[in-house]
Amino acid sequence: MLKFIIKRLLISIAILFAVMFIIYTIMRSLPADYVETVARELSTKPGSLPREEWIRRLNVMYGLDQNIVKGFFNWLGKAAKGEFGDSWHYTVPVTEKFKEVIWFSFYLGAAAFVLQMSISIPLGVLAAKKQYSATDYTVTVVALIGISLPTFFVATILKLIFSIKLQWFDISGRVSRNYDTLTPFGQFLDQAKQFVLPIVTLVVIGIGGMMRYTRTNMLEVLNSDYIRTARAKGLSERKVINHHAFRNTLIPIVTIIGGSLPGLFSGALITETLFSLGGIGFTSYTAMTTGDIPFTMFYLTFMAILTLLGTLIADILYAVVDPRVRVN
Repeated sequence: MLKFIIKRLLISIAILFAVMFIIYTIMRSLPADYVETVARELSTKPGSLPREEWIRRLNVMYGLDQNIVKGFFNWLGKAAKGEFGDSWHYTVPVTEKFKEVIWFSFYLGAAAFVLQMSISIPLGVLAAKKQYSATDYTVTVVALIGISLPTFFVATILKLIFSIKLQWFDISGRVSRNYDTLTPFGQFLDQAKQFVLPIVTLVVIGIGGMMRYTRTNMLEVLNSDYIRTARAKGLSERKVINHHAFRNTLIPIVTIIGGSLPGLFSGALITETLFSLGGIGFTSYTAMTTGDIPFTMFYLTFMAILTLLGTLIADILYAVVDPRVRVN
């Protein structure tokens, strides 16, 4: 098992190196030159240096005056030490801005992910067990609705019902208007309350695909020869489902679970925007649209690491669920 993990880890490191080089090359090849924009703004200030001098200084500061290969290795050396420079748009160190917003997105994504798995997998298994029944048709309809509805529509309906009509929640924001007057525990509950509607939004739009995926894989397993053999041996239906069928159903589901890791940190751009949460999704989008190269490069590198880590976790879970993977 250790040899299996080391092999996958070395492959992931090689892939990460290639991905980081591609990211750096793309950032260096962008047609828009944010350096010129910043230099133009700085040169208009009283007593400032000429625009050309600002361009030269900014290029030296961010290593843009070097060729791509040399610049990449210089940037890689700094990145390995956790030095990604200052954000051009937010005017603070990239890592500082990242720490400020990442946990809002993580709490939102983690809570939504746990609820999605807790709801969709059991319902998918239940629908497969009762194929062509009213339960199966109900789960299928709910799944199709979840897949079809866009995020902004679900969020708008939830805000209309629970924020405007019933007035149970504030319409947007991380905290309520009376946050400063609350006790520390009350402030914690206030922040948790503000996350309810965004989490519900993500759960509604996320459970459909997983329910259908689980149902399809469970039906395939239930029609296998070894399941018929287990039933012929007189095993109870509960033991056939829970002990034999469900474990094999988990094998393809592991792929989705491992691939969901980046989603916990990448943020939900539309949801964060609609509810004014300002997490990493909205922050990174703003950085990209404003030409903030340092923050964009850090964010893309961070997502690449998470994607490879999710794939590595999926490989390990494969080996746990199916011992044949370790042999291969």
